[in-house]
Formats: sequence, structure tokens, C-alpha cells
Amino acid sequence: MNYILFDDQHVRTSLLPLTFTRPVSEIRVGICTITQKWEQLLRSRISFLTEPYLQAKYPQVNTQNDVFINGAICPDEALLGAVQSLEKGDRLMHGDILVAYRPEELPETLTDIDQIPEIRVQTHQQHITIIRDLCDIYTSNGEQIRADFKRLTAGRVSRPISDPHTAVYNPGQIFIEEGVEMKACVLNAEGGPIYIGRNAQLHEGTVVRGPFALGEGSSLNMGSKIRPDTTIGPYCKVGGEVSNSVIFGYSNKSHDGFMGNSVLGEWCNLGADTNTSNMKNDYGPVKQWSYNEGGMRDTGRQFCGLVMGDHSKAGINTMFNTGSVVGVSCNVFGGEFPPKYVPSFSWGGAGGLEIYHLGKALEVADRAMQRRGLRLDERDRQILTTVFNLTHAQKKTIGFRAH
Repeated sequence: MNYILFDDQHVRTSLLPLTFTRPVSEIRVGICTITQKWEQLLRSRISFLTEPYLQAKYPQVNTQNDVFINGAICPDEALLGAVQSLEKGDRLMHGDILVAYRPEELPETLTDIDQIPEIRVQTHQQHITIIRDLCDIYTSNGEQIRADFKRLTAGRVSRPISDPHTAVYNPGQIFIEEGVEMKACVLNAEGGPIYIGRNAQLHEGTVVRGPFALGEGSSLNMGSKIRPDTTIGPYCKVGGEVSNSVIFGYSNKSHDGFMGNSVLGEWCNLGADTNTSNMKNDYGPVKQWSYNEGGMRDTGRQFCGLVMGDHSKAGINTMFNTGSVVGVSCNVFGGEFPPKYVPSFSWGGAGGLEIYHLGKALEVADRAMQRRGLRLDERDRQILTTVFNLTHAQKKTIGFRAH
């Protein structure tokens, strides 16, 4: 069978700004992205049914034997069996959630999904993990690190830790890939597994408590303090104190400062001593910007930090309030708290926001990527241009000042 991960439209909007630049299934939660989890379990390449402007980078591949799977759902063995047993005309439901379907005829767009007639409806009664909103990414992260760790390390042997000055607790739950360098660290896996990706570096004085995952080629700077349920994706540079947060990849939080209950996309950079508040002084539930509602909504959560879209930056000493949402390609700076919602392609902070000129933003994005030996290709330029146009059309309603 040919497997295609589709975007649930309501969920996709709930996961903006992260899904401005990727399908839902490309979100990282645990060690892997949701796409990678499905590919590993299905042992098959995956394609995508997503927004038209994303399809050039994330194409859809069709055959006569397609199965469509909700890209917001993290797979497990029980769900895998249910999906693989679908026959043509079947829908697999979990309550009111469309988990997967195997159509008689192909949908042309995302809006056609609910119009496809089914022959049979099957119900999946067991627990599923679905990433419905931004907070689900970090609240589900510890559970998903455990699941990914078990799958990725099954039947394999960890590389040994040769440094005599590194202290290890519960070594059976620590897995080290090839090329890892570490000196004088503390790795405590008593509360959950620790996974260190290929060619990662842990500098002197790093302290880690699992569950934790560090991606390929990433580094933890001297004196880093990593609390449980944290994932740092590939090719990141991280320092300071991080708690229950997810960094997708290619992003930097290199310096001291606290980040908790937060999610950073790719190609982000937090300047020295940037801090995120993750709990209100009155211990009440945190409000966060909702793209679905077009305003602030009560998350119902006591802990909620920063969400930042791809290619956004924060200047030195930036302070983010609880529940802050920063869009794509923003440059945030200033000594006071910036707005809790910073729309994509914004430049400024507490003193006001201006439109970040598209040409300048693309130039900076390309320059940042060149530092890692990559370039901003035409597909990414078109994606960012589309996001700019979507945001620019709303500039009268989202608080921009004239340039």
C-alpha cells in the first residue's frame, strides 16, 4: 500500500505558526518527527496531502492503492495494525477523529476528504496520541521520547562512554550513537531514557535528566542544565537551562537564560540571556494566541512558555511572557516584554511592530543557512513569500505600524 499523511485543517490552523512552513506530520515530538515515526513503523516512504503552497517541497505521490493517515497522530503498534487492515472504502475513526481512510477514489484537495463516501467505518478503541494544539507538542514529548527510544534502540548496542569524569545513572536507559563527544557531564536516566544522536557534543559541566533527546550534530554548551521531557533536534546549539521543551532543528539557544514549556521551529536564534516565562505569578491558566479563533484563548494549562516559528530571532536580553506566540521570520528585540502575539514578518518589540521587509528577511534566512553549509532554495523562498503575503494582507487587523 501507498501511505499519504494528510493535514486535518482545524488541527493545522491550531498548530500555526509552526505549520506555516511544514505539513502537520513534520512536527517533531519525541526523538523523531511524526513522519519519521510512521516511516519507521510502516517501513515505507511517506508522501503528503497538505496546503497547495507546501506541495512543491512536500509532494503527494498517488497510486491505485493509497491509504491516507491523519498526520497529527503519533503511531503505535496497535494503530499500525488497524491502518494496515483497511480495505478500499474503509474509514478508521477514533471518536470523532478521522484516523485513516482507504478511498475508492482519490481526493483532489484537503477539503474533499470529508466528501469521500465510505463503505465501512471501523472504530479504533485504544488510546491514541494526537497533536491537536501547540501545547500538545511539549506535554506529549516525554511519552514520545520513551516510545521512540524503545523503537530506535531495539536490538542495538550503545556506544560506550569512555570519559572517566562523566557520571552516569541508569546506564541501561542511555543510548549513545557514533561520533559523540562528552566530557565531565552528568547523565541521569533514572526518570526516563536519554538518547544522544550521531556526532553530538556535550561540553564540560552539562547536566541532563531524562527523558531527553539530542539530535545529530547538535551541541550542549558548557554548564547546560537540561530538565526532563526535552528534545533538541539536529544541528542545534543550546546552553543555559531548558525544561520540557522541543527545538525542531538548526536553531540556537546558545547562551544562559531559561526556556520552559516552549517550542522552537527551525533556524531560530535566541540572543544571550533571553528568558521565557512559563507560569503566571497567580498560578492561573495561561492564555495563548489562537489562529483558529483570531484572538487569545485559555489553554487551561498552568505551564505554557514560548512558541516560535521558523527563521525568527530574538535579541539579547529579550523577555517573553507566558503563552507568547512568535510567527515566521520575525526579529524581536527590546528591553521590555514584547507582545504576547507577534505576527509573522514582524520587526520590533514592546515599542511597536513594523513589517519585516520580505527581501531583507529572505536575505537573512539565506545567510543563516549558509553558516551550516546550506542555501535557501526556491521552494523555501516561495513558501516564505506565501506566508508573508498571507500575513501582509492582514496588517490592518494585527497591530502593525506603517514602515
